[in-house]
Amino acid sequence: MSKQDNKRSKNSNRRGSGKGRTNAVAAVSTAPVQKNDEVVLDIIGLTHEAEGVGRVEGFTLFVQNALPGEKVRALVLKVKKQYGFAKVLERVVDSPYRVETEHPAHYYGGCQLQHLAYDEQLRWKRQHVVDVLERIGKFEVEHAGGEATGVTNTGAGETQVKVLPTIGMDNPWRYRNKSQMPIGQNERTGGLIGGYYAKASHRIMDTDVSLIQHEVHDEAMRVVKELARKHGIQPYNEESHTGLLRHVVMRIGFRTNELMITLVTNGKRIPQQEEFVEDLVKALPQLKSVCQNINNKQTNVILGDKTRLLWGSEYITDYIGEIKFEISARSFYQVNPVQTEVLYEKAVEYAGLTGEETVIDAYCGIGTISLFLAQRAKRVLGVEIVAEAIDDARRNAEINGIQNAEFAVGAAEEVMPRWQEQGETADVIVVDPPRKGCDQALLDTMLEMRPERIVYVSCNPSTLARDLRILADGGYQVVEAQPVDMFPHTAHVECCVSLVRT
Repeated sequence: MSKQDNKRSKNSNRRGSGKGRTNAVAAVSTAPVQKNDEVVLDIIGLTHEAEGVGRVEGFTLFVQNALPGEKVRALVLKVKKQYGFAKVLERVVDSPYRVETEHPAHYYGGCQLQHLAYDEQLRWKRQHVVDVLERIGKFEVEHAGGEATGVTNTGAGETQVKVLPTIGMDNPWRYRNKSQMPIGQNERTGGLIGGYYAKASHRIMDTDVSLIQHEVHDEAMRVVKELARKHGIQPYNEESHTGLLRHVVMRIGFRTNELMITLVTNGKRIPQQEEFVEDLVKALPQLKSVCQNINNKQTNVILGDKTRLLWGSEYITDYIGEIKFEISARSFYQVNPVQTEVLYEKAVEYAGLTGEETVIDAYCGIGTISLFLAQRAKRVLGVEIVAEAIDDARRNAEINGIQNAEFAVGAAEEVMPRWQEQGETADVIVVDPPRKGCDQALLDTMLEMRPERIVYVSCNPSTLARDLRILADGGYQVVEAQPVDMFPHTAHVECCVSLVRT
C-alpha cells in the first residue's frame, strides 16, 4: 500500500459528522461487497499487471494469482468506489493453462505469470499490445494472419496495424544478468536477511534463489549474506535509517562469465572490509569487480551518487551480437541479453538501412542500439541526458572500432533542434524511452524533422499507444508492431514498432 493509500484508509476510518460522513457511508454502501466478505467469482480476464478480473453484480474485483476461465472462492481485501481487491481462498475450477509453480519469487510478486503456461503468456502479451493500441491509440489492428479485430475508429486514410505474435525464448528461465536484492533485519532476531520484497510491501522475504536470474547470482547472494554475518556488517533498518548494508547488486556477463558485486551501503566505512573482500574473492571464482555504492538518503532509490572500487576492475564486459560492451556499476544495460539481440535486430530491420542513411538514436544510453545501427548505417547520432552514459557510449564505440557513431549529452528535444539548425537531417529516428514514453517536445521535434522512418522501441504498451496516435496524426503510418518477451513469467512486454512517413 502506498503512503497516499494508507492516508486515505486512515481517513476513511475516522468518525465524522455532517456531509463528509454521509457521503463516505453512501460511497461504501453502493458496493455489493465489503472488506472481509467471501465471494465466488468467475475470472474473465487479466489486468496489465496480471491480476485476475472477476465481477460481483457488475462490481469489479482484481484477484492475485487467478487466471481467466477459473472459478474461485475469494476473500475481499479492499473496496474502493468502483473496484476492489481480493485474494484466492480456493480454486473451484482451474484454468487449462495453469501450471505448477516452484519459484519462491512468484509468491513475492517477482513472477506474476509463472502459474500461466508459457505459450499462453506469449499470447496474452500480444493481446495486451492489441488492446492498448485499440483502446488508447484508437487504431484498427490486424491479426498476423490478416484478420482485423473489428475496431474501425481510426484516422482518415489509415490502414490496419499488424501486431505479430510475441517472440518468446526457447528457455524462459535464468535470463536476468542483473539482480538487485534488498538487505534487512529478521523481525524476530534482528539478524541479517536478504532476498525479495513481499508483494506490495517492504517486508523482505529471505531467499537466495530466483529461477529467472543467472545461477551465479544465487550462489553470490548466499556468500555475501554469509560473509556479512561473519564480519559483523549490520543490515539496514529502513524505519530507523540505521545499519549499513542496504542492497546487493549483482551483474554477470553471459558471454564472458564475469561477475560484478556492488554493495549499497548507508555510510562509507565497511567493518573488516579487506577481510570481507578477500573472503568474497576466494569464494567466487567468477568475480571480477567488487564495488561500494554509498546511499545514505532515506529513499526508495537503490543507488546513491557515489561509487568506489573495492577490488578488481571498474568494468565487466559482455556482448550483444558481435558488439562488446564495458559495463560499470551504474551503467544501464539490458537485463536479458538473449532477447535484447532479438529486439535490436528487429529495430535494425524496421529502420530499413541500406548503408546510406543518417540515423538519430534519441535515447541512446550507453550506445547499445546506436552501435547495432552503426554497423549498417552511414552515420549514427546518439543523444542521452545522462553524461556518464554518454561516456560509456563513446568508450564502447572505441573498443569496437566503430567510427561512424557520434554522441551528445542533453535532452533529445533540446539537442535535436540544434542539430536541425546546423543542417543535420535524419533519414531514420529511433526512440527507446523510459516507461513514461516520449516527451511531447520530442514528439513535436520528430514531426518537424520528418524522417522517412521512425522505429519506436517501448517497454510500456500504454504510453506506446498514446505516442503512436500523436505520430500517426502527425503524418506517419503505423505499419507493424513486434512484441518481444524480454521478461518471461512477468507482466512486462517489450515492443518494437515500425512507422513510415505518409
